[in-house]
Amino acid sequence: MKKVGNHNSISRIFIFSAAFLLTFSLSSIAQNAVPAAAPVADVAAAPAAANSGADPVKGKELFNTNCAACHKLDAKMTGPALRGVAQKYDKAWLYKWIHNSTALIKAGDAQAVKISTEYNGAVMTAFPQLSEGDIDNIIAYTSEPKAEPAAATATAGPPGTQASTGGISNEVILGALALVMLMLVVMLFLVNSVLTKVAKSNGIELKKEEATIPIWKAFARNQFLVLVTSVFLILASGYFVYGFLMQVGIDQDYEPIQPIHYSHRIHAGSNGINCKYCHSAARTSKNAGIPSLNVCMNCHKKFLKFQTLMLLLIILRLSMMVKFKNYTKQ
Repeated sequence: MKKVGNHNSISRIFIFSAAFLLTFSLSSIAQNAVPAAAPVADVAAAPAAANSGADPVKGKELFNTNCAACHKLDAKMTGPALRGVAQKYDKAWLYKWIHNSTALIKAGDAQAVKISTEYNGAVMTAFPQLSEGDIDNIIAYTSEPKAEPAAATATAGPPGTQASTGGISNEVILGALALVMLMLVVMLFLVNSVLTKVAKSNGIELKKEEATIPIWKAFARNQFLVLVTSVFLILASGYFVYGFLMQVGIDQDYEPIQPIHYSHRIHAGSNGINCKYCHSAARTSKNAGIPSLNVCMNCHKKFLKFQTLMLLLIILRLSMMVKFKNYTKQ
């Protein structure tokens, strides 16, 4: 009986060739893909404050440090929203207001009195330490246009993109290539089946494949692959262990022992005070931080003198405990 080579190898060649062709086609499509159009907000005109040399980046840092406890850019908080404030008020007036708003109200300034009345007499913290340059930077940050969500529009592409070439999307092309690949695989199996039947009918004995080593044994014998895999597993394990340990102690609903008797239920619950109003450090830090006396007095200065005196005593006790690091003995 005549022996011939295993024609399954020919099938494998066809399969690998088809896979290579598909990979090459996908790479070509990826290279020809046009990047998405930039958001409108990115190409918008720079605010007028930037023309005066102000730095909105530094302004954002100053805003987060001094203003974010009471103000947001696009929503009212303890104070008004500050986006576009330069278009509402004169810059010289803003200098006076930020440096000492109380003095401006006592002087009878119409705009200052109006703002104070609108916000029920809430007193804004004075910032005499801010220079006019610092205030200009903050104004530049608040004058930046609001970032709009990027919207993918088919008409935004330049000539030659999918919008101007008949609207054929990449999904359609990939679907067509996948269909062609499936047809090739089916044809190869049919050809293999026909060749096998022809060989049996002609009495041709097919050459059997030699036994191969299992892939796991081949892997275990390759010392280089074992070394690389071990290093990868060690690094990956270290990464996940580090990520897990970094979450210890900062879970939601974590309630440490308070250094002084303070009711979060009254302040944040009944009164509805935003947590970040007092704990502004939580915006940029893993720790909430201890509020300063100035933050407490923003509200308590309007209460009875006895309550204010009690608050001052509590703050004094807290300061002493922080100074001597004595949190648990009392």
